[in-house]
Amino acid sequence: MKIGIYTTVAVEAAFKAGEILKKYYRNNFKYHYKGHRNPVTEVDLLSQNEIKKVILNNFKNHRILAEEDWQENKCDFDGFWWIVDPLDGTVNFRKGFPLFCVSISLVKDGNIILGVIYIPITDELFIAERGQGSFHNDKKIFVSKTENLENSVLATGFSYALTNNPDPHVQLFKDLSIKTEAIRRAGSAAIDLAYTALGVFDGFWEFDLKPWDTAAGVILVEEANGKVSDYYGNPFSLWSKTIVASNNIIHEQIINFTKQIKL
Repeated sequence: MKIGIYTTVAVEAAFKAGEILKKYYRNNFKYHYKGHRNPVTEVDLLSQNEIKKVILNNFKNHRILAEEDWQENKCDFDGFWWIVDPLDGTVNFRKGFPLFCVSISLVKDGNIILGVIYIPITDELFIAERGQGSFHNDKKIFVSKTENLENSVLATGFSYALTNNPDPHVQLFKDLSIKTEAIRRAGSAAIDLAYTALGVFDGFWEFDLKPWDTAAGVILVEEANGKVSDYYGNPFSLWSKTIVASNNIIHEQIINFTKQIKL
């Protein structure tokens, strides 16, 4: 595939960050908890610094929203913003479970124009540019063609905020577990979205995510002919508190369950 200069830089940054993750994987590193059950490792920070360096060396006037720098203030994404998760799946990484990734996207005036997700242990690179389709290791990809929930495999995750009000979210998991063929909970929203774009999963839902968890994956799903909304079928925005992504065919079937959740 032919990619533009922005995506070229994003891929370079993702690969360099991925090398850092591979170097420390199942090795010795320090970590601490930045919130309730929410760890951050020194590797998150090393990866983030490398990504920021690559981006700013190429685009000095662009701004960056990176997970480990976030100060709880919502930005409006005017102009060019890079949205960076240097290590999505930190718990997996800390415990030596190989499902984690680097997620990088570029937003212009609030619109996602590209997304790159790199899974270093399996060496899987996902790329999407607006209007150009989605690709997995240079092969164009599309969402699945599954037509009903009974034959679908969905993915989900549980927020660190689950303990505040677990019952509706646990009930939703139970209801969809009964209705679907299977549900997977891998521990990385970015990977769940990338695999939905690839057709591995037929759909994905989760609540309380942030832009760095979703931005790159959202454009991957949309460019692979999938659909993304919030729990209630409204258009998804970068600060949406809930997300449903699917192959489009079963989207309303998932929404019939998620819309019952009152946040």
